[in-house]
Amino acid sequence: MRYLFIVMLMINAVCVSAQTAWQKKVLKDMRPAIMQRAKWAMQQQPQTVTSYRCVRSAGGLHDFYSEGDYWWPDPEHPDGPYIQRDGQSNPDNFVAHRQAMIRFSRVMGALAAAYMASKDRTYLQHALKHAKAWFEDSATRMNPNLLYAQAIKGRVTGRGIGIIDTLQFLEVVQALRIMEKAGAIPPAELTAFKAWFTSYLEWMTTHPYGKDEMNAANNHGTCWVAQVAAFSLFVNNKPLIDSCINRYKTVLLPSQMDADGSFPRELKRTKPYGYSLFNLDAMSAICQLLSGSGNDLWRYTVEEERNMGKGISFMYPYVKDKTTWPLAHDVMYWSNWPVAQPFLLFGAAAFDNEAYYRLWLSLDHDPQEEEVLRNLPVRNPVIFL
Repeated sequence: MRYLFIVMLMINAVCVSAQTAWQKKVLKDMRPAIMQRAKWAMQQQPQTVTSYRCVRSAGGLHDFYSEGDYWWPDPEHPDGPYIQRDGQSNPDNFVAHRQAMIRFSRVMGALAAAYMASKDRTYLQHALKHAKAWFEDSATRMNPNLLYAQAIKGRVTGRGIGIIDTLQFLEVVQALRIMEKAGAIPPAELTAFKAWFTSYLEWMTTHPYGKDEMNAANNHGTCWVAQVAAFSLFVNNKPLIDSCINRYKTVLLPSQMDADGSFPRELKRTKPYGYSLFNLDAMSAICQLLSGSGNDLWRYTVEEERNMGKGISFMYPYVKDKTTWPLAHDVMYWSNWPVAQPFLLFGAAAFDNEAYYRLWLSLDHDPQEEEVLRNLPVRNPVIFL
């Protein structure tokens, strides 16, 4: 038994060493781009949900609000409940809170990456200002729930699937972990930040909306696990961390991935290419966050040899050459994908695959299209290595 324990420690040490080597490689190759994004981030001042108000929201000033993307006015009943057009985003929806959250995520990720590349604590000091505005300051903080996300006019004031909007907090909370390790968060602020995420985790795991999202059979269920995993690591909630590991092994991987490595539920959508990339990115984030200490989710395999290696192998050729994609083109934003998908870098580090890394390096690392930014919550994957 003692021998097995020693072997597991040695394997874990090798994995950590490999991740560190890839991190150094990325910081060297991407340093100019990292520092350029940080220059932009240093110029940004905090803006939270309190900066914008929508009269259609059933919530208050501090409540996050968004509207269902694919819901439109009914031409036959202009004043009636909205109707659905799957895959087609309504340009008249209220998106200011989502945009503010994406901006916050971009700022925090860019500043954390710049600190890793330079060790200049000025970047972390600026990140602290943004985090205090969102999670501590009474005048600007966001309430730790998503009761009013993905509302539909005339139908619902909020929905469980709205929880996917806080996927933007993945890089935020990873930046906070880096800041905590660097001693860059004063004790009072650290307590406030962890209290916020503890409250949000409580809501995510007990409210009917949270339970609905957890049980979603597609990318929404994946993103719920990715969020709970990231937030639980920050507040050190071991039971929830273990629950996420178990859910990946027993629910997400076996129920979502087909024998060829594809995700059938995503392929059935009107944007099969983009959704496939998105779900693979989210699953890769789970594996990156939760693998370690003898628990390698990257190589965890279920029936028919389904694992993350096969999932990446399925999508890699279509990222390398999108013209080979055998299915229908996405109804919107087809030309905007792929970009520097994080699954390529995470996969390169996990499987020591130089081809994945070279492809990741060659793609767009700073997309500006709003829909791409929304569906690319991990834009600085180096901070997760």
